Amino acid sequence: MLNTGFLKFLIQPVTSVVFLVAVSIAVPSASLAQRQPGFPTAQTTSPNPEPRLQPTQTTTIDTNYSLGGGDRIRVNVFEVPEYTGEYQIPPGGAINLPLIGSVPLLGLTTEQAADEIARRYSRFLKRPLISVNLLSPRPINVLVAGEVTRPGSYTLNLQGGAGDNPGVQYPTVLAALTTAQGVTLAADVTQVQLRRKLGRSASEQVITLNLKELIQTGRLPQDITLRDGDTIVVPTATTFNVAEARNLFAANFAADQTRPRTVAVIGEVNRPGSYLVTTGSTDGQAGGTSGSGLPNITRAIQLAGGITPQANIRTITLRRPTRVGSEQTIDINLWQLLQSGDINQDIIVQDGDTIVIPTATEVNPAEATQLATTSLSPARIQVGVVGEVKRPGAVDIQPNSSLNQALLAAGGFNDARASRATVDLVRLNPNGSVTKREVKVDFSQGINEQTNPILRNNDVVIVNRSGIAKTGDTLGTIAGPLGVIFNILRFFGI
Repeated sequence: MLNTGFLKFLIQPVTSVVFLVAVSIAVPSASLAQRQPGFPTAQTTSPNPEPRLQPTQTTTIDTNYSLGGGDRIRVNVFEVPEYTGEYQIPPGGAINLPLIGSVPLLGLTTEQAADEIARRYSRFLKRPLISVNLLSPRPINVLVAGEVTRPGSYTLNLQGGAGDNPGVQYPTVLAALTTAQGVTLAADVTQVQLRRKLGRSASEQVITLNLKELIQTGRLPQDITLRDGDTIVVPTATTFNVAEARNLFAANFAADQTRPRTVAVIGEVNRPGSYLVTTGSTDGQAGGTSGSGLPNITRAIQLAGGITPQANIRTITLRRPTRVGSEQTIDINLWQLLQSGDINQDIIVQDGDTIVIPTATEVNPAEATQLATTSLSPARIQVGVVGEVKRPGAVDIQPNSSLNQALLAAGGFNDARASRATVDLVRLNPNGSVTKREVKVDFSQGINEQTNPILRNNDVVIVNRSGIAKTGDTLGTIAGPLGVIFNILRFFGI
């Protein structure tokens, strides 16, 4: 850009007119700073805490390009070609020019740089005419913080060129978020902040971007081009909306959908523990599902062996850690998913989540039977039926099956030897303890905790001998040695 000294030169008569026409034809633009109309706006602030903008508030954001270390520029000194040249700005931001020496350009626009160089040359040249062109901009260094997968500092390369090749493409906010491996599901994408320092001053501009609006309307002005030194902050959501979280999961600036995520599943599941949840098949685990699928809460439950009959699927809790050290608590009602098809209840999980399946205070037999046929329950469970039954051993039964059904699966009581009044139920509890209780058997009763309880995986049912069988076995034990003695006496003819 021509500096202010050039205006004085134009006051001269005919010579200035001829020169102006020549310059308008031959002189390239001094600055290639991107000035894109329609951008969301920002507010200029000092280093003190800045006011946050609402998503609908806008002012104009400064898109001027500030020079810095790594930029390659051309300084044109008109009518003095020996002073004209190309320069790579060093990290300190000052270049050495003929006659005037070191000139600091850090934080200046190309226009400001031209004025500063002209001011210094004015001590040696009469009416110096200076222009500064940006030939090759430096890489963009930005900081991405908050709810992203990998917060930190990133160097983003430019596409195309600048100056002689004006097709340069500067990286955008979405490009920075993608480089940081996407926003987490705990993010509030309606309040994303872009912070930009202003030249050499300590103040900065802060703009609030609503990336949800970008998803819904495709308004590209929300995706601002970045400048070196910009900071992007993705805040943590104060509330959680399951429908919006599913939409965010599908956005191109969210974390990679196919990336495995480690999730803990505790409470009323058959195999509590930590699992690696991915998209795709669960290899027949806990429900026999196969094919493609999302890394959602039902998938994590299937990997944990499915729910137990005592699970309360109406009040499931998901605990999600955030980047600020807090924890989001999300209430989930999978019964609503099963009854009304509310797929938003089956939320997408992310790395570090903990799913808590509580114990039901009361089990409804009808609901238990219905749950046994869903993918939340395992396809089959295994219990042991030992003692006086016709086919003792391990039996595979449907989840939420009762004690009576397990006895029938083992062939029923062994005639004349089984104690039909009571059986022993041995159970390994989640805390590692073992309980044993006596259950009165009544095949005429439906499911109930007293006479026909629902069994859990790895339960053992012991069918004891009847009194007659015990007496007969005792006599048989005694008669065994006596028979040997009688045979010996008979051998010797006694």
